[in-house]
Amino acid sequence: MEPAARLDHNHELTLKDFPYIVRWRDDRCNRCGRCTAVCPMFSIEPSVVVQRIVQSDGATPEPKAVRRVVTVVKQSTDIDRSCIGCATCTLVCPNEAIEPEYNPQHKFYFHKNKGGHPYRRGGRRNNPLPSTLDRLRFTRISMLTDPALDAGRHEFRIRTYLGRILPAEELPMKMINGKLEVDKTSGLFIPPVREIYPVMIGSMSIGALSPTMWEGLAMGITYLNEVDGMPVVMCSGEGGMPQRLLKSRFIKYFIPQIASGYFGWDEIVRAIPHMIEDPCAIEIKYGQGAKPGDGGLLMAHKVLKLISEIRGVPMGVDLPSPPTHQTKYSIEESVAKMIQSMSMAWGFRVPVYPKISGTRTAKAVLNNLVRNPYAAGLSIDGEDGGTGAAYNVSMDTMGHPIASNIRECYLDLVKQGKQNELPLIAAGGIGKKGHLAANTAALIMLGASAVSIGKYIMQAAADCNGDELNRCNVCNIGKCPRGITTQDPKLYRRLDPDKVAERVVEVFKSLDVELKKIFAPMGRSTELPIGMSDGISSDDPAIAERLQISYVC
Repeated sequence: MEPAARLDHNHELTLKDFPYIVRWRDDRCNRCGRCTAVCPMFSIEPSVVVQRIVQSDGATPEPKAVRRVVTVVKQSTDIDRSCIGCATCTLVCPNEAIEPEYNPQHKFYFHKNKGGHPYRRGGRRNNPLPSTLDRLRFTRISMLTDPALDAGRHEFRIRTYLGRILPAEELPMKMINGKLEVDKTSGLFIPPVREIYPVMIGSMSIGALSPTMWEGLAMGITYLNEVDGMPVVMCSGEGGMPQRLLKSRFIKYFIPQIASGYFGWDEIVRAIPHMIEDPCAIEIKYGQGAKPGDGGLLMAHKVLKLISEIRGVPMGVDLPSPPTHQTKYSIEESVAKMIQSMSMAWGFRVPVYPKISGTRTAKAVLNNLVRNPYAAGLSIDGEDGGTGAAYNVSMDTMGHPIASNIRECYLDLVKQGKQNELPLIAAGGIGKKGHLAANTAALIMLGASAVSIGKYIMQAAADCNGDELNRCNVCNIGKCPRGITTQDPKLYRRLDPDKVAERVVEVFKSLDVELKKIFAPMGRSTELPIGMSDGISSDDPAIAERLQISYVC
């Protein structure tokens, strides 16, 4: 071999450098080609190789070398086509002849950081440890076994309110001719309020999710509302919504989100005169829990025809969320202006609230909202929230856990006597270990009026492959093997929206039963135990002290 050729090979990667090595069994493979056809990363490909085999034939066998050409399934050593361990190849193989195997000695992080870009990932967090919510126990329960409290027979009302609830003495009402009517001369108004289910589907945009995934979620919540009578709502995420949905009667089950990018909002504003129903609420996004202080980014891979039309942007360009406009000098001023303008756009008929990242300064925003008569609540996104394109350093080291953040904000409202007036919405890491109902109940008892879930519903409704071992997690580049977070028709057609809708309905129905099982023995079957912190305890003394709850061991 020439010296130049040796140098070329010296700088190539081997399969030992990759996080997943595809194990292929020649004796089981029938060369059907299914595995190579479905691989979203093109990590494996059919290939032809020449094999040298020593064999002996004849009556007086003598060893001799024989060369033969055979077909194989070959794994690529191209870094841009590295296996993500999604195991889609295993799923379609009829003979169990192929399987990705995790390589704990890989050097993937070193090789992946090209062009000055830190390593990013999507879908799941790196930290596999249980969250604070999983360290809480419900310790105040009925001393007597009461079959009447059974979740299947007792009458329950698992509902909450989205919107400012004014005390009776502050309502602009007076007696007119013996009837209680609105006092139109007072200059005040009654804030809009919606009755919703205390668990909502969080902000995941059309763009971040595939059309089939978003359609499945939308059909699921519509069925829950109109058939099962559960007022579950869903936030649209940044980037607008389809005109057909905006002008339909189903918009009342959705919360359109406006973010710093303002993508898609021209279309929403134009649709207002044609709306036959008001949306459930308007969410103004200022931050995300998984990457606080860092704007969102929809990569060019996902900005195809449908997304460019909805967002009003060219095809195939990166869409980063720009910074706040220069006329807004602070978060307080920005929130006040946006709440005022959005309230006016819908004639003060729709609740408007901001969403912020979990942070030490959350109380500053909350205290400004308390004094703003048009603010309908505050959504806080804790650090455990998953995302499709956050850097590792943001996901691992930045942000505030939701449990302590929501607790201190609620206690701040208690000190002001406003705990029953301004609702708090908690998000970020709820159901991280699968305990959706328990985490939800714990946050409600710490002071949240509702919780928002995103990552959990993707995993439950569409069987997301991602995990903490870096398996899959290609949400950001649009190559999702399940068709959940991609705009590639070849991939998202794998996802059946009817099946997604069916799973969404089942998730919420089972969640409803579990919440009843928790609330009933506490004597709370007709109203949520918001702030009922004497009903929970922790087995960690530091957690108990921080949340101001009891310690048990």
